[in-house]
Amino acid sequence: MHKDARRPLLLAALVCLVSFTAFWITQRLAGVTLLDVMVYRAEGWTVRNGGDLYAMQATVSNLPTTYPPFAALLFTPLTLLGVPEMRTFATGFNLLLVLALVYLALRLIGIEDRAKRLAPALLIAAGLVWCEPVWTTLRYGQINLLLAVFVLWDLTRRKENRWAGIGIGLAAAIKLTPALFAVLLALAGIVVAVRRVRAAQPWWNPHLRRAATATCTFLAVTVASAVVLPYDSKRFWTEMVFSASRPGQAEDTANQSLRGVLARLLGTTDPGLWWVLVAGVVALFGLAVAVSSLVEGRTAWAVTACAVTALLISPVSWSHHWVWIVPVLMLLATEARGRALKTATAATALIFYSYSLWWVPHAGTSATVRPELDQNAGEFLLSAGYALAGLGFLALAALRVRGAAKNAPKVPAQSTGPQSTGPQSSGPRSSEPQAVANE
Repeated sequence: MHKDARRPLLLAALVCLVSFTAFWITQRLAGVTLLDVMVYRAEGWTVRNGGDLYAMQATVSNLPTTYPPFAALLFTPLTLLGVPEMRTFATGFNLLLVLALVYLALRLIGIEDRAKRLAPALLIAAGLVWCEPVWTTLRYGQINLLLAVFVLWDLTRRKENRWAGIGIGLAAAIKLTPALFAVLLALAGIVVAVRRVRAAQPWWNPHLRRAATATCTFLAVTVASAVVLPYDSKRFWTEMVFSASRPGQAEDTANQSLRGVLARLLGTTDPGLWWVLVAGVVALFGLAVAVSSLVEGRTAWAVTACAVTALLISPVSWSHHWVWIVPVLMLLATEARGRALKTATAATALIFYSYSLWWVPHAGTSATVRPELDQNAGEFLLSAGYALAGLGFLALAALRVRGAAKNAPKVPAQSTGPQSTGPQSSGPRSSEPQAVANE
């Protein structure tokens, strides 16, 4: 690489290093606890000692195990580290994952050249590391960034890549929510298969292959975990998986799912049937938008719409689960050409950078004092910011699908099928971010 060509990369690396260093120092000055990574380590010790995984409670907050047994097996290497070393590793590893997530998101929105992604990734990561979901993920030592990287690694592979789907399967085996991406691939694959059959073409397609790979990976890992941990596996899949309140109180301010928003709106600890109905409608709407986007080759919109849908319909989506705002903001910034979209992008960024959900009275882990159940209108809006932004994003994605459908030129039936790996040649889709397929 020529010296002049290296200069922007070196400058970007310096900016990222300064930002990450300042972030690390600021977190230490704030006295972050890395509470969740301590729970992960306790799960690893429980597995090593043959204890009851779902009877375990760790740290001074008495936090339980909430993930499938495979996650606990994955956490056992943490027991080989001392607590200070583990905390350093967790922070450093998550900072690298921030960079990886941004790098993959750039690929998702259409930057094909690897070299052209690196410098922008360093600069963007330097800024996005300070948004609330990323800050809180590193504050607790959470695994959200790892799961997002697994998923994006899959969904930015070339369409013929034989390994695509493994990342989603592993992510779903660690935590069930990413399984919605396999559902997205399966539904899109069915749509493409029907179109191909009508055009007298082979029905098997890359979407179905990725969905099958993800499903087989999930099942293989889950069965293997059941062989190693039969009692814990039985307890999880027959009891714990149905316990929506096990991770924490639904009404907690940190819960930015529809269930949390409805609990605070209705002033109840359990919104019950209202949540089921609203989540069902949003799930159908979000998946319809995501499937339509994926079938038409707008992978960036499909992936982000699916991610937001999963966060909205999950029983509990803590604020740190919303690390998917990283590719969402990057996509919006890329597409922000008109005044309205630029305003929406700025408003979304403000919500996730302002930490506004913590401006309202909240009780944290207290089970007796619940100020979230008695919010005024202003407090409710602040504490519902992430979910409202998510619903707004799905509405925007739906408008993009509708607009593209109106303006799309008619094409012969045999051209339907999985997404193109290159830029679109006609219609408004030519400016849409596309999945990169050169690696």
